[in-house]
Amino acid sequence: MDFDDESSVKVLTQEFTAVVLAGFGTALIPLTSNHGEEPCPKALLPIANKPMLDYPLSWLESSGIRDVLLICPSPHKAAISHYIHSGSSVSSFPSIRIDLQVYDESLETGDGTCDVLRHFAHRITGDFVLLPCDFIPSPSFNLSRVLDKFRGEASYDGAIATATFYEVPKADKGALTEEWGLPEPSLPVVWDDRTATLLHVDTEDDRDRNGEELELTMNLLTRYPRAKMSASLQDAHVYVCKRSVLDALQEKSGFDSFRGEFIPWLCKPQYSSRKRAKYANVLNPPSNAPTHHMSLEHSTTYIPSHIHSAREHLRGDIRTATSSPVDLTEQDECVSLRVGIVIHRASEGFAARANTLHSYIDLNRHFLNQTSWTLPTDSESRALIDPKAQISSDSMIGHTTKVCERTSIKKSIIGKHCIIGKMVKVVGCVILDHCVIEDGAKLDGCILGTNTRVGAKAELSRCVTQAGYEVEAGESFRNEKLDVSDWTAHQDGTDEDSDEDAAGDESS
Repeated sequence: MDFDDESSVKVLTQEFTAVVLAGFGTALIPLTSNHGEEPCPKALLPIANKPMLDYPLSWLESSGIRDVLLICPSPHKAAISHYIHSGSSVSSFPSIRIDLQVYDESLETGDGTCDVLRHFAHRITGDFVLLPCDFIPSPSFNLSRVLDKFRGEASYDGAIATATFYEVPKADKGALTEEWGLPEPSLPVVWDDRTATLLHVDTEDDRDRNGEELELTMNLLTRYPRAKMSASLQDAHVYVCKRSVLDALQEKSGFDSFRGEFIPWLCKPQYSSRKRAKYANVLNPPSNAPTHHMSLEHSTTYIPSHIHSAREHLRGDIRTATSSPVDLTEQDECVSLRVGIVIHRASEGFAARANTLHSYIDLNRHFLNQTSWTLPTDSESRALIDPKAQISSDSMIGHTTKVCERTSIKKSIIGKHCIIGKMVKVVGCVILDHCVIEDGAKLDGCILGTNTRVGAKAELSRCVTQAGYEVEAGESFRNEKLDVSDWTAHQDGTDEDSDEDAAGDESS
């Protein structure tokens, strides 16, 4: 037998394309503000000294997904391309094929997710998984759980999508700093627990229009009388969708936000006969009829007990409505257009999106609690840490970072190639790569962007700095976002004054 003959090798058709969105990260400013002319992509911000993008890629690979369409703004292409083709990334995800695509977007007039999906719809030929670059799942939360729910329900009754939500643990009192911006609000979510069906997602427009009441239609309540509601769930922005969902997105050309506009609309055909009649052929065209073959080929763990329960419930409703035997053939062929929901509870492990400064530092601190005294293992890096430095067991030090004598580091993450001077105190901080902290400085609860320099005996408490920011010696800041413009404006003003003085001297 000729093993080189490619025709003799069966190639498993990939069931899903993963679409990973890596945006500007405006909610993480000033961390994501440019460093001079160099961008600071949100997708490459480190969490526990590992690029944020690593976590969703690892999640996808563990579920068996191989094809990834990674979409980022055009200014970030060079940095992200360099990362995904670097040795560390290639060796970390050897089975993933990444198709990096860019879109032209400015920070001020950013396109919404709907616009981006419409633009790249031609590259998504089958069912797809949509997820952000900033969702950090718990190790106990396998993506296969979401995929299997979609597989079973799409094959069984024509469900069109499955959405993922996670429960938000209560924040510690005093843990939030309002100067960093408000945390993402938790909007009410309504679902049917028995069939795990997403029924209603409140939007910011709904809250602005009527912030004290939740408006639900009678059709929803009649069809799902035991629906549940919670305001403690956050949308992970992880959706498994049929390809036909993109066709519906083309029809709803006025939608900009996938989560804020399209998903709430997508829930309505489940219980609105008018919308079902109007969009059924788009959401479930004959050419997109569900098949069991692909599901059985990929899924080995799915047990559709709740699906059978839901079907029996529907059969019971039909039998109650009539005393004569009912032919269920037509009922079986009628697709549900349902949107399923998977809820990851806080008790199952910590999961969050790193889409705000609050959640970004919380995620870093969470990983510190999962490790114990993570110091570099190579002799070169260990030699740079002075024996008289005090580093707590719940801290993390990056490669080739220098820590000088009598410095104290507690509950903090220090990136690569940093220099921490003598008698420095660092508590509860996240310090990115290439930062310099000079002698006697004190930092408490801060996030420092790359290449930040903190002068001798300066004091920072709960501050965030843009990449390249310089804190002068002896300066003190508390609860502030420190942007490069704060000090360049002062320098520019000084230069202009000196130029005017020089011009006046010359004229005289």
